[in-house]
Amino acid sequence: MDRTTALSRLRATAAAGRPIIGAGAGTGLSAKAAEAGGVDLLIIYNSGRYRMAGRGSLAGLLPYGDANAIVVDMAREVLPVVRDTPVLAGVCGTDPFRLMGPFLDELAAMGFAGVQNFPTVGLYDGRFRQNLEETGMGFDLEIEMIRTAHDKGLLTAPYVFDAEQAAAMTDAGADVLVPHVGLTTSGSIGATTALGLDDAVTAVQRMRDAAVAVDPGVLVLCHGGPIAEPGDAQYVLDHTTGIAGFFGASSMERLPTERAIADRAAEFTALRV
Repeated sequence: MDRTTALSRLRATAAAGRPIIGAGAGTGLSAKAAEAGGVDLLIIYNSGRYRMAGRGSLAGLLPYGDANAIVVDMAREVLPVVRDTPVLAGVCGTDPFRLMGPFLDELAAMGFAGVQNFPTVGLYDGRFRQNLEETGMGFDLEIEMIRTAHDKGLLTAPYVFDAEQAAAMTDAGADVLVPHVGLTTSGSIGATTALGLDDAVTAVQRMRDAAVAVDPGVLVLCHGGPIAEPGDAQYVLDHTTGIAGFFGASSMERLPTERAIADRAAEFTALRV
């Protein structure tokens, strides 16, 4: 699916007053199930593989594998089973071993409709983050990756972590902006340190307002932190202005999988002989 078709569908969904729902897919089965549930976007990135292997999503930011190579490998599993939903690739825009332009062309040729910036240095903070910025591995490279993808006609749905980044990514050509308010809570490998839901509402609104000041037509979704369950996402939608929907990764595949398998196993172990 090309950018024009995908973006037209997303805007039609928003115009109809329905939330745009994006889903991370770490396996082909996750992608098939999410598509059957009616999601509007599917995104595959390296953390999906780690998450569905029972590891926390932040494994995708650590030196356990080549993030961009993992996405290419995952594509062989996911893309053939998705029928009619645009699939985005999580691209590590700071990768020093990729010529980004040709790599984005490769992703498009494989069948990806667009990209998202993941792994992202936006999840790092403190002195380590400062040193990344100082040594040429900063968030600006992710902005430039999104700009290049936009120029190549790919759908772009970047993560942002503050108002300044929201404005910069929108200026670079973001079609769908995803304010990220931290590692998702809940479940066996979820975070326990996160913003409160009301603080998340404030942060999401601030990023949305900065984005629409640059481009009033940008679509803005919420993601992460305490926004873990459908009720949490509804709370954010009810208490913000102009948020078009929700993007879930752990929320969409890890948490439901943990619960469904545990519950089913418990039902079987309760059988009588």
